[in-house]
Amino acid sequence: MNKVGFDNDRYLDEQSEYIIKRAENFQNKLYLEFGGKLVFDYHASRILPGFDPNVKIRLLQRLRDRAEIILCIYAGDIERKKVRADFGITYDSDMLRLIDDLREWGLSVAGVVITRFNEQPAAIQFKNRLDRRGVKTYIHRATKGYPTDVDMIASDEGYGANPYIETTKPIVVVSAPGPGSGKMGTCLSQLYHDHKRGLASGYSKFETFPIWNLPLKHPVNIAYEAATADLGDFNMVDSFHLEAHDEASVNYNRDVEIFPVLKRILERITGEESIYLSPTDMGVNRAGFAIIDDEAVQAAAIQEIIRRYFRYRCEYALGSADRKTVERAELLLKEVGAEPEARAVVMPAREAAKKAQQNEKGRDRIFCGAAIQLADGRMITGCNSPLMHASSSMLLNALKTLAELPDEMDLLGANVIKSIRHLKQDLLNGKSASLDMEETLIALSVSAPVNPAAQMAMEKLPELRGCEVHLSHIPSPGDEVGLRRLGVNVTSDADFASHNLFLT
Repeated sequence: MNKVGFDNDRYLDEQSEYIIKRAENFQNKLYLEFGGKLVFDYHASRILPGFDPNVKIRLLQRLRDRAEIILCIYAGDIERKKVRADFGITYDSDMLRLIDDLREWGLSVAGVVITRFNEQPAAIQFKNRLDRRGVKTYIHRATKGYPTDVDMIASDEGYGANPYIETTKPIVVVSAPGPGSGKMGTCLSQLYHDHKRGLASGYSKFETFPIWNLPLKHPVNIAYEAATADLGDFNMVDSFHLEAHDEASVNYNRDVEIFPVLKRILERITGEESIYLSPTDMGVNRAGFAIIDDEAVQAAAIQEIIRRYFRYRCEYALGSADRKTVERAELLLKEVGAEPEARAVVMPAREAAKKAQQNEKGRDRIFCGAAIQLADGRMITGCNSPLMHASSSMLLNALKTLAELPDEMDLLGANVIKSIRHLKQDLLNGKSASLDMEETLIALSVSAPVNPAAQMAMEKLPELRGCEVHLSHIPSPGDEVGLRRLGVNVTSDADFASHNLFLT
């Protein structure tokens, strides 16, 4: 469970050197389209054991004397309140959090670009908010002629219609909260303005996944397909690279498909033949060279594919994913030869629910189970009751195990539980008095000052970070928030914990 498959130091050394060399190819002015998550890249850390979720921000900190950052966000994502799943917050909120994080790391943000702007009210409000907090904000509308009319795109009516963002450092990282945010268009717009001013700047692309020098069907690359199954992305051999260099490399379909157009745009802007013969040439990713245990990485990637399978099934049940996405996830699972039950916490969670049902036959309620695998491999379970949700029971059982406390010992004072139940059911007219995960964490903190056992248990909470959890049911909002705060990797079966349509 604790095998390390990725060397962060090797990655930082090789990646920073490679980016600097690429910038030197363009009179020391490089616009670097930065894909994936800039901070808290938990997808990468799950499939590359040992990968620091913040290694990319450490990379930029190493380059901070040479680099500054432009952030992009699609106006449509602001308007429809698109949510970043791993944090449960909207893209515009994530943008604010990202700016704060970058400042804490001592990295400068040259500006925020709201892309494909079309007078969306929520986007106007977001721009006003940034402007009034002193963040330089720019508006880019849809580019005329894109993607087929190259002459129009690379003209004053195309990229030239966008405002120019003043930058002072040789490397300009262009990043965003998620895909489709307009990073490439922003880079090329800057490139157009630079070349009109006589500055021969250049463009490159940084993407952690797929890893170009791993096989097409390597589990790490298949895990990327699983992560983007809702977008319909798929990996393929870079045919341009194979033809130009007689070397097989992996890229994803959208980069390969857009390459001929992108190459023509670059050549139209610069007036010179592009140095790039393939999408792989255009990239600067060196992550594959920092993998030190391929067996550990493959095993971790297969587990991530299983997690994605469970997530899409739940999203389908909740109405936010379509059947095609679920079927795609199922195919990818079969492609690596794995079953959902290969996730160690799945069967214990289901068995906990069955056991609770057997113990209380005749009760007119749905029985739920939860399981967590501790860092040392021990499996701890819990089930729901009139007092608390299954995840809450699992949490308290896990903390008692870590703190070496007797199983029969109560961590939450009876008065605390009684008070919360009174608040929920009698004063706030709630339908359920059972404590969810978030409420249980609050109850634990309230009990700790007067209960030494609760204090001992609460101090063990950090040891749960990164542990694997499965629920036999879709978590309630309170459970979801609490589990996210614990930092555990959660999956669940696509079943509901209640007959009610409104989840509480």
